[in-house]
Amino acid sequence: MARLTRFLRPPEGHFFLFGPRGTGKSTWLGMVFPDALVVDLLAPDVERRFLARPERLGELVAAHPEAEVVVVDEVQKAPKLLDVVHQLVERSPRPRFVLTGSSSRRLKREGVDLLAGRAVLRAMPPFMAAELGDAFDLESALRRGMLPVVWDAPRPDDTLAAYVALYVREEVQVEGLVRSIPGFARFLEAASFSHASVLNTAEVARECEVSRKTVEGYLGILEDLLLAWRLPVFTRRARRRLTAHPKLLWFDCGVFRSVRPAGPLDRPEEIAGAALEGLVGQHLKAWVDLTDPALRLFFWRTPAGLEVDFVVYGPGVFCAVEVKHSAVVRTGDLRALKAFREDFPEARLRLLYRGAERLEVDGVLCLPCGEFLRRLVPGEDLP
Repeated sequence: MARLTRFLRPPEGHFFLFGPRGTGKSTWLGMVFPDALVVDLLAPDVERRFLARPERLGELVAAHPEAEVVVVDEVQKAPKLLDVVHQLVERSPRPRFVLTGSSSRRLKREGVDLLAGRAVLRAMPPFMAAELGDAFDLESALRRGMLPVVWDAPRPDDTLAAYVALYVREEVQVEGLVRSIPGFARFLEAASFSHASVLNTAEVARECEVSRKTVEGYLGILEDLLLAWRLPVFTRRARRRLTAHPKLLWFDCGVFRSVRPAGPLDRPEEIAGAALEGLVGQHLKAWVDLTDPALRLFFWRTPAGLEVDFVVYGPGVFCAVEVKHSAVVRTGDLRALKAFREDFPEARLRLLYRGAERLEVDGVLCLPCGEFLRRLVPGEDLP
């Protein structure tokens, strides 16, 4: 896996680090805490030992008094370990515990309190364009996504094809989260059509031939496995009627493309447009998460169909971002942003497109999408 400097900075004290498999959590921890005592629960024999006797962790820590940092990798595989960690944290400020996970579902199911607030939460996103620097290529990113485990794989397409199957097998099937693995697999395909679109659970239920309640349960699993997230509607100081349903976005555009079935009736530009919006969305989410916990990401849509893809809102930031899979800026591309400006004149407006020039059209700054992503750095102002 590529060993690049990541934008994520370790907080002081104990912390949880959540993120899907393949985002580079273990690699980053190995770089930041090279001398840490590591308990790798992905190793089957290690998992069995700590499932059988969680108190073994206390014995391990006692035998290594020199350890400043203890990393428990994939802690959701043995959630009772958190009770032991809690006791150790209560007893002494040392060592410092770092607990990673690729799923929050089992922790929720077991009623774990996440150390009663004694550890902060951090998320590891896929690569950001600015982390890759000159190695970033927009076309490659749209085709294979930004997952570190895929980025430098010898056969990226094969790695992507196996990625969701790994989750279904290891996270869903092994933990018994659903009764029907084939039914959940059909749901994954149906949900891929909702990527970067307003989520209609009734329509997805009809497509999968299951109940709406079942689809809601499947969506919860998808979110708990950190494979997708819902983008809420921006309703602050609403002056007109807005849609009530959120959008669904996969956490990585390459994973979306590997799940999304394509046939003779699918227009390539439709899939490419959804992939581009998803790529921008995952970058903005990473920027928000790593910049300020008080920042939020939304979208804005009226029942008449006027839609702004992303709204970044929070302390000192109010920006509306529209994404267009087009090499030219047309007047109609600005309609939604202009309508948003009528309601919120204080907001900054950005249109991202596939062209090569920076333009200002009717007061809207239009930026090449690749340039915007390369300049998007957490802690710095939006480009």
